[in-house]
Amino acid sequence: MLDPDRPRGIASALAEFAADTSLVSAPDVLGLFRRVAATVPAYGAFLAERGIDPDAVRTLDAFRELPLTDKESYHHRYPLAERCRDGRPADLDIVAVSSGSSGRPTLWPRSVLDELHIARRFEQIFADAFRAAERSTLAVVCFPLGTWVGGLFTAGCVRLLSAKGYPVTVVAPGNKPEEILRVLPELAPGFDQTVLLGYPPFLKDVIDTGAASGLDWSRYAVRLVLAGEVFSEEWRDIVGRRVGLSDPVRDTASLYGTADAGVLGNETPLSVTVRRFFAARPDAAREVFGDARLPTLVQYDPGSRYFEEHEGTLVFTGDSGVPLIRYHIADEGGVIPHDEMLRICADHGFDPVAAAGTDSRGLPFVYVFGRSLFTVSYFGANIYPENVTVGLEQPGVHDWVSGRFVLETVEDEAHDRQLRITVERAPGKDGDPALVAHSVRDQLRRLNSEFANYVPEERQLPEVRLRDFGDPEYFPPGVKHRYTRG
Repeated sequence: MLDPDRPRGIASALAEFAADTSLVSAPDVLGLFRRVAATVPAYGAFLAERGIDPDAVRTLDAFRELPLTDKESYHHRYPLAERCRDGRPADLDIVAVSSGSSGRPTLWPRSVLDELHIARRFEQIFADAFRAAERSTLAVVCFPLGTWVGGLFTAGCVRLLSAKGYPVTVVAPGNKPEEILRVLPELAPGFDQTVLLGYPPFLKDVIDTGAASGLDWSRYAVRLVLAGEVFSEEWRDIVGRRVGLSDPVRDTASLYGTADAGVLGNETPLSVTVRRFFAARPDAAREVFGDARLPTLVQYDPGSRYFEEHEGTLVFTGDSGVPLIRYHIADEGGVIPHDEMLRICADHGFDPVAAAGTDSRGLPFVYVFGRSLFTVSYFGANIYPENVTVGLEQPGVHDWVSGRFVLETVEDEAHDRQLRITVERAPGKDGDPALVAHSVRDQLRRLNSEFANYVPEERQLPEVRLRDFGDPEYFPPGVKHRYTRG
């Protein structure tokens, strides 16, 4: 049946979005909890089974005592319809499918109203960092198109910026390098700036392939929106130089996003400034973030996505087609309030607001590591892909490698464990594997105290093997890359 009320609701929400200049929502996590408990059948049943009366949850302290939800305890126990508002998935107009990398695929329906929350995060990047209100902008969506959340969802959110009045035009070639490099030279000269949105290693491949074919990226005032992987500040600088970025702090922004709830947070000039400060000080970074790895560091709107930290992992609450209350996403990381982050930096003799020239709307910070299942253990030391990446980004190495690699431990002929790294060459390039091995070892020693102290010195130099770009066994094109093998 045609719903005559729905167009009016959408029109009202779009009008509110168009008039909003704050980009920050009023926090109302208790109100969201009460609405979800009353209107989402699965969550009402979830609470009832545990003897919880929603009316008794009146404070944030009481809210924080509610049981966590996750895929096993919630999504796989209740039918999709019961997890939607009013039990009506037909009210939602698009469905994304999670990758299923740690379990079976999960369906995530949402509507254009849900996209409005996320469009504010893109607006924060485009307006605050890229100055898209003043510059005509071509947004090139390079995420895969299909049931995955990246491509279609990003295109929809960025188009909403155009509807709000920003001079932004979207083209969506998806993750097809030949199509990106075909349309970009035709369109980009007509705009003040070009924003490439995609996964970091894929965009680097596109940039390198374009440069190898004679494309002068510096002509297009390129900006980058990245998602899906942690990358180093060395990587940001290398790729920035290759496309001619004048200011990596403002010309790049990473998203913390999931199929579960879209974009949860985004880099800002302030968060990038803080991250770059700690990237140059591994000991201070370990003190602040509690790990040898450098995490992704973003800011978030607590009125849109409310974060909590649980035993070193992240929990969030947010509205969407499938509303999520205290959802345990299991990403390793933590939360740091805005003023506390400024105090931490001050304790280390640094003023990030002065350095960045902005406080980025006073939003709190959330930091995110890669999942722990993407590590290998070597002599009892956890070896993280993020540490190896830095070794590939050193002078003398980064010019001839793509940035992709596979990390594994294997038995050698003497049945001793050996750390092996299979590295992908950049298109048409070659180099010395011994140079890679020494560079990676040196960065592991510098960044990973477990490696430096647990692994005997004579076993620290990894075995490095080189493979051609797009090698079908280790680096097949068109699929999301896995950096480790068991």
